[in-house]
Amino acid sequence: MERTATVVIGAGHAGLAASHFLSERAIDHLVLERGEVANSWRRERWDSLRLLTPNWQSRLPGHHYGGPDPDGYMTMGEVVEFIDRFAALSRAPVRTGTTVTSVRRTDDGYHLTTDRGEIGCRTVVIASGACNQPAVPRLSEAVPSDVEQVTPFGYRGPDRLPDGGVLVVGASATGVQLAAELQRSGRQVTLSAGEHVRLPRTYRGRDVLWWMDAAGVWDTRYDQVPDLTRARRLASPQLSGTPERATLDINALTAMGVELVGRSAAVRDGEMLFSGGLRAVISLADLKMERLLNTFDEWARTSGTDTDVKPAERFESTHVPASTRLRLDLRGGEIRTVVWATGFRPDYTWLDVPVVDEKGHLNHDGGIVDSPGLYALGLPVLRRRKSTFIHGIEDDAREVIDHLTRYLAEPAER
Repeated sequence: MERTATVVIGAGHAGLAASHFLSERAIDHLVLERGEVANSWRRERWDSLRLLTPNWQSRLPGHHYGGPDPDGYMTMGEVVEFIDRFAALSRAPVRTGTTVTSVRRTDDGYHLTTDRGEIGCRTVVIASGACNQPAVPRLSEAVPSDVEQVTPFGYRGPDRLPDGGVLVVGASATGVQLAAELQRSGRQVTLSAGEHVRLPRTYRGRDVLWWMDAAGVWDTRYDQVPDLTRARRLASPQLSGTPERATLDINALTAMGVELVGRSAAVRDGEMLFSGGLRAVISLADLKMERLLNTFDEWARTSGTDTDVKPAERFESTHVPASTRLRLDLRGGEIRTVVWATGFRPDYTWLDVPVVDEKGHLNHDGGIVDSPGLYALGLPVLRRRKSTFIHGIEDDAREVIDHLTRYLAEPAER
């Protein structure tokens, strides 16, 4: 059986960042990847998708964006190229086309079973991602069979869907982007909106994520977040990375002609039923955005940045129709496709260590998993609010690998 000090599972940006710091500390390791480097960016994204973060914010340890458009947003091909380049520069020991089927605890570490052999190691870094599978609600099972159902993993573009109306369920970044693309293609879109995070694309002349970075919001540590469980499960903000840097929120969608309805609650006798609490959900999103913009303004005043940016601004409240449909007949032909933009979940079916809770989430404290020598990277608010973003992995990976290094320095017998 092959042996090494550390195995990293996943060769996306998180796994490669872990490899960078392991190499820096001269720790023998392997990076195992079921597909290719940056596999999820290559295989599990729709054609028109761009990063939500501006190009200047795309950075990995020792590797930054250096192109001509720092305020633009990378296409998926550019993301793959960026991560590929980092893997080559860091000389990461990646073993592609290797699927891990089991990880179990042993007396001296961990035993990994893969489709290409067995590996023993003292430590494991799980960097397989938080978005391995679409999180589709059980009510999807009651949708009539003649209505096509797709998730963001299977969606590529409007031309791949049947003709006719589309119901998009979910109003996070994915939901609003797909709703906009489908509506622009000439289809009538109905958007089912539950809890969401509203943000303008730019604020006071700067990208809103510049404000998140400069004001220190991204750097808020996980142990400083009041409700960590809730923060880790928040939907991604309503943003889109377009060349014109346009805001894509519910107001923008309804202006295009998208019909707004409440949260999908059930499917009964071929009808989708919606919650009547839409107004309250939207009011909460508006209120939270207002509070965040106030935080930015206060930081600008106290940091002396006020004169370097445009004056403070406020945005219209989200327009909610006087009445919205509470039910939609899925049998009458009005809706031909349902797009489930209802989030994602990790896949730990291969992890034979009792560290996963009843909801399928890892039990960990800032990436130190509840099993000695087991670590995680790339999960929401792992150590900071920016943990899942490309630019957020460097600090997390450095600290997690620091802990791993100290662990390896201890005697193997326990």
